Amino acid sequence: QVQLVESGGGSVQAGGSLRLSCEVSGSIGRTYCMGWFRQAPGKEREGVAAFNNGGTTTYANSVKGRFTISQDNAKTTVYLQMNSLKPEDTAMYYCAARACWTFGLGVTLYNYWGQGTQVTVSS
Repeated sequence: QVQLVESGGGSVQAGGSLRLSCEVSGSIGRTYCMGWFRQAPGKEREGVAAFNNGGTTTYANSVKGRFTISQDNAKTTVYLQMNSLKPEDTAMYYCAARACWTFGLGVTLYNYWGQGTQVTVSS
């Protein structure tokens, strides 16, 4: 059984930083690529950052230059480093996994999801 567990959320002032972690357990295999998503109240879930086959990365325009996705060599933990945070980054953040033969940040591409960790940025 695949489990994704996020941690690292919290409250921070605008301009601050947070690092989210996602621990992956179970037989997810190395053919899965990981991504981060977020959902603010009243809004649809949106992709933030993801790995693609070959280790390339994709970022939403709204976070380019501020957020960085990374993972450990064993691919058991995925991180999202968030710098220069803005109030509009406030949301529940989720990690998710999809098959690597697909590409990008489409929500429907992802098969496995964590429960989320809350990020709140105050002005």
